[in-house]
Amino acid sequence: MRIERLDQDTKKNLLEVLLRRSPASYVTYEADVRDILDAVKERGDAALFEYTEKFDKAVIDASNILVTGEEIREAYETVDSSLVAVIKKALVNIRDYHQKQMQYSWFDSRSDGTILGQKVTPLQRVGVYVPGGKAAYPSSVLMNILPAKVAGVDEIIMVTPPGKDGKVTPTTLVAANEAGADRIYKVGGAQAIAALAYGTESIPKVDKIVGPGNIYVALAKKAVYGHVSIDSIAGPSEILVLADETANPRYVAADLLSQAEHDELASAILVTTCMELAEKVSDWTDRFIKELSRGEIIQKSLDNYGHILVADSLEEAIEAANDIASEHLEIMTAAPFEVMTKIRNAGAIFIGESSSEPLGDYFAGPNHVLPTNGTARFFSPLSVDDFIKKSSIISYSRDALEKIHEDIETFARAEHLTAHANSIKVRFDGNDK
Repeated sequence: MRIERLDQDTKKNLLEVLLRRSPASYVTYEADVRDILDAVKERGDAALFEYTEKFDKAVIDASNILVTGEEIREAYETVDSSLVAVIKKALVNIRDYHQKQMQYSWFDSRSDGTILGQKVTPLQRVGVYVPGGKAAYPSSVLMNILPAKVAGVDEIIMVTPPGKDGKVTPTTLVAANEAGADRIYKVGGAQAIAALAYGTESIPKVDKIVGPGNIYVALAKKAVYGHVSIDSIAGPSEILVLADETANPRYVAADLLSQAEHDELASAILVTTCMELAEKVSDWTDRFIKELSRGEIIQKSLDNYGHILVADSLEEAIEAANDIASEHLEIMTAAPFEVMTKIRNAGAIFIGESSSEPLGDYFAGPNHVLPTNGTARFFSPLSVDDFIKKSSIISYSRDALEKIHEDIETFARAEHLTAHANSIKVRFDGNDK
């Protein structure tokens, strides 16, 4: 990995390079995505089936697009029982963590006849996108479905691309069934997003779409926002390790590569105060790459988006971490909890050398659907909050309104909204008869 001294120029250049990975940069794909969305909106299932055969090489129609109970039972027979047991354990941790995020309706009643409050309502129907293709991600199934389930969403619709044989990856089906998906459809790509956003003869329109996908899925979610809500526009995975001389270079190198193996656009960054550590981490990454199955992908990721930045002080290193606002941030310093208090921008924070990033990906409980591309400055991880909506409650007695009606009328007239003022005034002008 390249080693550089951290200064304003290297940080500025790094931030510019990382931004190029954003889905917003891939405008050349937008026209193709728009064509797919329009076709599904206009022709429904017919377009959906055509695109599935074109892109996934699977023949899907109204009779087999919905996963059956028999297919789910077959999946359980295929998946190793030890993996099913691990999925069940992870499910408990994820559900327990998200149950602590629950919000409830509240009402504040005053003696003057005023009642103010907030009504919390789960979304009615949510669509969950689960990638298919070369790899199966049962962990993402759990992370996207369980917060919706905890929130009380009435109906959870999952879509995922089928293989050429028209079947869904067995581990994906097992995870979906364990998490509580209500219906699972065999469709992926931008066409699946279109079906969820607009509805087709087979797939109902949803209120919100969540879940990661490739660039076509990301751009499709961006395009349908407004017809439905979405979680975020997910970019490539990223990790930043903040370390001092006390860190174990072997652990640091292993953790950096855990994200670099996702794809060639993944980013792995070490910010450290110790040049000796930087050099040892670089050596260990070279050694690990030779042993790992996805070494070629890792090497390309590190060549393009891997950096080791050596800072003059821990304060400077922390400032850089906040500016980069990484999806995953590991802290391996002498006083990691103290450093954590100074972190403002990160999707998920892993504290101490035993808190490796994959712990969060699979098992600990916090959600692994996290803000990327610097959006941790203003976005949060996927949570129960993403699957509820809030309504304000206002109730005034006549006596309570009478005490302040002139104030409201004054405010309305100041904005030249005389109908607003009149709406209050008519209640006290004595002309009710």
